Amino acid sequence: MQRAERMKAQIREHGGNLARIFASPTQEYWLPDDETLARKVHRLEVAAHRLSTAWCNGQIDGEGWDRETEKILARLDRVIFFKACRVPVFVNGDARGYALKIRDEWMRAHPDVRLHKDWGGYGILAPEFDGRA
Repeated sequence: MQRAERMKAQIREHGGNLARIFASPTQEYWLPDDETLARKVHRLEVAAHRLSTAWCNGQIDGEGWDRETEKILARLDRVIFFKACRVPVFVNGDARGYALKIRDEWMRAHPDVRLHKDWGGYGILAPEFDGRA
């Protein structure tokens, strides 16, 4: 399998993992296919990471940070419905890592969740995939 094919497979697998976490038990909403879901969340990760970088560089103040993180989380909720699923998603203000995360307490309480984690045990909603085995 070529590297590009492996990367696409990794993205699809991650999208499937997201779909299992954020699936609607009552079917009141639907999620896109696995690859599309992962790519939409990744686009929001990029925006959130840019915001975190601006915050760390002093380019925005506390009010700007609060306002912009709420916008990103609202957009994310329209994609994965994390509020309806009661999954504690937040925007990490430290630009050295991933920006969209799930609280570590929730991840520990759900050991069956297959999601990338950082060293602190936080769930990573949009990790980078490079196609390496």
